[in-house]
Amino acid sequence: MQTEINCNNYKSERKGLMKAYDYLLSFNIKPSVQRIAIMDYLMTHRTHPTIDEIYLALCDAIPTLSKTTVYNTLKLFVEHGAAQMLTIAEKNVCYDGDISLHAHFLCKECNKIYDFPAPVEDVQVRNMREKGFHVDETHYYYRGVCPACQQLGDKQLN
Repeated sequence: MQTEINCNNYKSERKGLMKAYDYLLSFNIKPSVQRIAIMDYLMTHRTHPTIDEIYLALCDAIPTLSKTTVYNTLKLFVEHGAAQMLTIAEKNVCYDGDISLHAHFLCKECNKIYDFPAPVEDVQVRNMREKGFHVDETHYYYRGVCPACQQLGDKQLN
């Protein structure tokens, strides 16, 4: 019996891991197996995962991984600017591998977080800078009900 290896899948997976490896180096973060896996997860799963979600997704593949390691790794990523910590959900802290300036919308029904382009120019930030303030971070958080949940709600009323 011969085992068949899907070379295209292996090449794609390896390319993703190398991308995460290089990305970590660009933020002066020493790559380790756990750090690469966590960053690769953030880069490939744009779901704004929690620590628990990341841990559950990776623990089978990396048996030595602990929730503490995931927490400490994400804290390191945030401190180095390689990831964002989102506090839009009151019950859970989520993480985002996309560090570009963008807004987040939390659906209060399904708890899904959506990405949206941020305003190109923030008038408030400009006014603050003119008054001598130095703004390091800007967060755009919106809460409401997404179109899919609105549609579900409309169907349940009829």
